[in-house]
Parts: sequence; C-alpha cells; structure tokens
Amino acid sequence: MKKALIAMSGGVDSSVAAYLMVEQGYECMGATMKLYTNSDIDVPKGHTCCSLDDVEDARFVAQTLNIPYYVLNFKERFKEDVMDKFVNSYENGITPNPCIDCNRYLKFEYLFNRAKELGLDYVVTGHYALIEFNEKTGRYILKKSPFPEKDQSYVLYSLTQEQLAHTLFPLARMSKTEVRALAEEKGFINARKHDSQDICFVPDGDYVSFIEKYTKKLYPHGNFIDKIGNVLGEHKGIIRYTIGQRKGLGLSLKEPMYVMNINPIDNTVMLGTNDDLFTTELIADDVNWISIENLTEPMHVNAKVRYRHTEAPATVTPYEDGKIKVTFDEPQRAITKGQAVVLYDNDTVVGGGTIIEV
Repeated sequence: MKKALIAMSGGVDSSVAAYLMVEQGYECMGATMKLYTNSDIDVPKGHTCCSLDDVEDARFVAQTLNIPYYVLNFKERFKEDVMDKFVNSYENGITPNPCIDCNRYLKFEYLFNRAKELGLDYVVTGHYALIEFNEKTGRYILKKSPFPEKDQSYVLYSLTQEQLAHTLFPLARMSKTEVRALAEEKGFINARKHDSQDICFVPDGDYVSFIEKYTKKLYPHGNFIDKIGNVLGEHKGIIRYTIGQRKGLGLSLKEPMYVMNINPIDNTVMLGTNDDLFTTELIADDVNWISIENLTEPMHVNAKVRYRHTEAPATVTPYEDGKIKVTFDEPQRAITKGQAVVLYDNDTVVGGGTIIEV
C-alpha cells in the first residue's frame, strides 16, 4: 500500500485532499507545519493560518478520517527562508513573493524530506494544479488547473522532477465549489472556512508595520525624485513602496505619478507617469525548468510576471550563465524585481525564475 503525508493547514482544501487520498486507499498521515507563533508576529490568537484554531481544525479532520496527525516544528526554517528573506527584500527595494518561498523551501523541501525520512511515498497538498508524466520526454510536467480562478501553477514553478514524481494534488480537476460541497457532505468543521487572502504572517496586510516590529528598526526618510533627478518631495522609508504604487505617496503633484524605481543605495524613490511603467524586457535568474531539461535557443512562450498578471506572449532567450532574458511582444506594466516570471506553453509550465533586472 502506498503511503502519503498530507500537508494539512486546517483549511478546507487540504482537508478534502486528505479525504480523497484515504478514499483512494493510501495509508495516510496528516501533518501541520508550525511556522511561527502569533507572538512572533505580534498578532492576536486566531488571526493567522498557523493559529491554534487551525491546528485544532486539522486535528479534527484527521480524527474524522481516522488517520494519525502530527504538528511539525519548522519555525526556524520559516524564519530563515521566508520571513528574513521577505524583510531583506523590502530593505533592498525588492518586492518578494513569500508564498513561492514557502512552497519551495517548506512544503517541497523540508516537509518533502521529512516524508522521505519516514519512508512515505508522496507529499499531498490541496493545491489547484495538475501533475502529469510525459511519456515522450520522460519528464513530469506541471499544468494549470482547469479552473483559471483557482489555478496555483504560478507559485509551484520551482518544483523539481524528483518533487513532482512524489507529489500529489488530489484537487487538480475540482472546482472550489465542489471542494466545499464535499467537505460539507463529510461534516468537516472547516467546510465554510474563508480562504486566506493575505500573507500568512502579515494577516492584516500591513507589511510595513510587520517589518518595523520584526527588525525593531526605523527606516530613514529620503527623496522622491523624477527621471532626471529633480527632488519632488520626501518619502518615509523605502520599505513602504513597491513598483507601480500610486496611493500613499503623500505628494501633491500636477499629474498622477507612480513608483518606477527604488534605490536602496542612495535611498531614493523614483516616480514617473503610468506610461513610464511599461517595459518589454526583463532578466531572471535562479531558473527552474520543468517541461524541458534545459533551454539552448530562444523559445516563444506566454509569460506571467505576477500571480494576478495576465500571461502575455514573449520570447525567452538563455544566457550562458543560466540566466534568461524575457522579451515581451507588447510592453508590460510594472514588472517588479523579486517577483517570479513563470513561462507557459499553453497550459503547461515550461519553467520560471526570479526577476532581477527590468
């Protein structure tokens, strides 16, 4: 009998994933990753995805399914690989994506390795994406969910061939409505639980306050400048700004202005017009290929530069050092350093990397 470790967050998706695996005859073990305590992030009990309430919800579902359940302490790893990186990125004028880092390092590295140590065959999560094996190429591939509004392939682009071979997404072909209906039918306590919309360790969305409390630092004010260096006013610390931002600048200007560059070296934030935000090229590194072993010549793809960004046609060109250049057919708005660029061939993920230059 195949054995599976179910990553249970306390939410409805992972609970239904666990149920489906039990129904398919797998020997299952449920596990919740303890990533931080509420006191670590100065948030009251019950307001985050790692709260005691979530652990109790996951435990309830595991008991209902009659499977063993454990809480695994990954606090140190989460601090180093997600929270510290999140803070460091903003301090350097970069906008991170902590959900990608959490998937990459916590779920599909540390949890994956723990499953191997325990002699389990698969890690199972409630993600909405498809894993298939391509007989022609001999490679595992990652594909979009058939329900675009829930597709999570963008945040999974870093999965390796070994990880894909030992990962299962039971919700791959289900809609959220179907998942909730099944959870209600089975009497799961979290059937109507709201999906988390914010970064889990910044549940109120106020990431600036989180960074200041986390680092116990106050970030120096500096100058807003235009494209030729004219001073337009004073900013309140570079961690408060991201590319494309218009609101919250605190300036009275003749025309709408947007953040187009953040320079941590001279502590300036450059503003420009909306037109100035459109660019056609980016450079990415830390590239992971999925549907192909490597890229040796230019390839036409559809590229996505943010989770909520609409894919756009582009040509990806490999560099000898492993980096890639992505050139869009049409200019794209507010491409941002630190975000992921994910490349698609129709509904299949070709690969992706981290944007380092625009």
